[in-house]
Amino acid sequence: MTNTGKPVTQRQLRVGEMIKQSLSMIFLKDEAKIPTINTKEITVTEVRMSPDLKTAKIFVLPLGGKNSEEIIRKLKEFSFVVRKVLSKKIIMKFLPKLFFVKDESFDYAEKIENLIKQANK
Repeated sequence: MTNTGKPVTQRQLRVGEMIKQSLSMIFLKDEAKIPTINTKEITVTEVRMSPDLKTAKIFVLPLGGKNSEEIIRKLKEFSFVVRKVLSKKIIMKFLPKLFFVKDESFDYAEKIENLIKQANK
């Protein structure tokens, strides 16, 4: 899913944003029935599309960051359910395959902030 040095196109950004908004609404309305997960507590932070728009890397973060590994595992396991619901929301020639990953950016930002605070002391 790397871009091999090529810049991200406007089309990739547009499709990624469309999928992000659709997934957010699907999770908020609990339309994707995934056992043992309350999808209302899942935040979709970013969607990165491959250049051919056939795969989508979806960065998610559970509310409060608790049980994140288990939730990501369940989302991967039931991605076909999410994809089926998504197919009814958006119209594309090829619906992308969904790959769910934990969003580490907030943890990284907190780590950097703590390092800056320590340096200022």
